[in-house]
Amino acid sequence: MRLLLLRHAKSDWDNPGLDDIDRPLNSRGKAASVRMGRYLVDNGLVPNQILCSTAQRSRETLSRLLPCLPHEAQIHLLLDLYQQSEDDYLPLVRKHGGRAPNLLVIGHNPAMEETATTLTGTGDGAAIESLREKYPTAGLAVLDFDIAEWSELQPGTGHLERFVKPRDLKDEAD
Repeated sequence: MRLLLLRHAKSDWDNPGLDDIDRPLNSRGKAASVRMGRYLVDNGLVPNQILCSTAQRSRETLSRLLPCLPHEAQIHLLLDLYQQSEDDYLPLVRKHGGRAPNLLVIGHNPAMEETATTLTGTGDGAAIESLREKYPTAGLAVLDFDIAEWSELQPGTGHLERFVKPRDLKDEAD
């Protein structure tokens, strides 16, 4: 089974009166969301199921990924991905992941970074080092597991197949 951990794209801080949960994406975040959506498709990382935070920036990240995907995925918007963004997401993945072979989680730091590092047992050395350096907005960790359903998920059992940052990808407009 494959877990795709995508941190929401870059958000806009121009309106200080907005509550944190209501902050939208900025123009860079919008472009990075589409870039990552294309990357998912081009690299055979198309999710069957998506768990997405209810924060505006996460939902906008999702809305820009969806047109890139070749088929529908089951989508669950979860307030807990926002509210528990200081913790790791293991309990939420176990509870809501079911048996989706390719599960995408769109959430926040530090929980995204914590989840990826907690789950990683083996993997590409450069990817692990990059993950530990910084988990930027629209960063994507791809972890593989030998389990039958997400309720079996345990720390240290994942193989970090890759860690991708949007700045590492060429955009068609570049």
